[in-house]
Amino acid sequence: MRNSFKTALLAATTLLVLAGTQPALAKDKDKAAPAAAPAATGTIAQGIGIADIEAIVANSSAQQTAATQRQTTYKAQFDAAKAKEDQLNAQLKPLVDKFNADRAAAKPNNALLQQELEQLQGIQNQGKQDIQKILMPVGMSQAYVQEQIEGKLNDAIKNAMTKKGVSLLLAPDSVIAANGGAYYLNQDILNELNALIPAAQLVPPAGWEPRQVREAKAQQAAAQGQQPAAPATGGR
Repeated sequence: MRNSFKTALLAATTLLVLAGTQPALAKDKDKAAPAAAPAATGTIAQGIGIADIEAIVANSSAQQTAATQRQTTYKAQFDAAKAKEDQLNAQLKPLVDKFNADRAAAKPNNALLQQELEQLQGIQNQGKQDIQKILMPVGMSQAYVQEQIEGKLNDAIKNAMTKKGVSLLLAPDSVIAANGGAYYLNQDILNELNALIPAAQLVPPAGWEPRQVREAKAQQAAAQGQQPAAPATGGR
């Protein structure tokens, strides 16, 4: 299966998991590993650091290992989604060809074209929803691994900042310019994160839900004066 197909479907599946009824969820990030910091030159302001947290999480050992394992563990879902995509394309092609032919007519029937277009969109939307449902377990795995990593992230950041004597950590997009690479803590935080969580559980336990879903349910329960149910937890 094409990697681009997997990435696109995983991205869509993430939304479906987190929103419950609409497509979206933590997908596997495709970012380059944090590069080694270049040699610093000039004056260095002590106590300041810069880190790309998104890249660090994406390139953590736990995230990378899970992404590799997922291709095997969820192969059935990937294959089923690809088969569904091929079926959808085969169903849509003659309809698209007819729509294009009708549109190219000397005197196109606008009412017919509108009807054909609505039919195409309906089939396409239903197909996408079917694919998202097939890949739901994949999206849940992504969210579960991401949450495990995020659970160790703050400690990794604090450990790296303490060892480097940093008291203020900035995101790259908040920095106009930095003199050399001495400010960058990407590799330091990544090392700490890998030490805290070298691997994550790939498959969520029965009944597990992403944090956003649990929080939404807890808020709803609180608004109704109910005691929220305890969330399912894994072994890590």
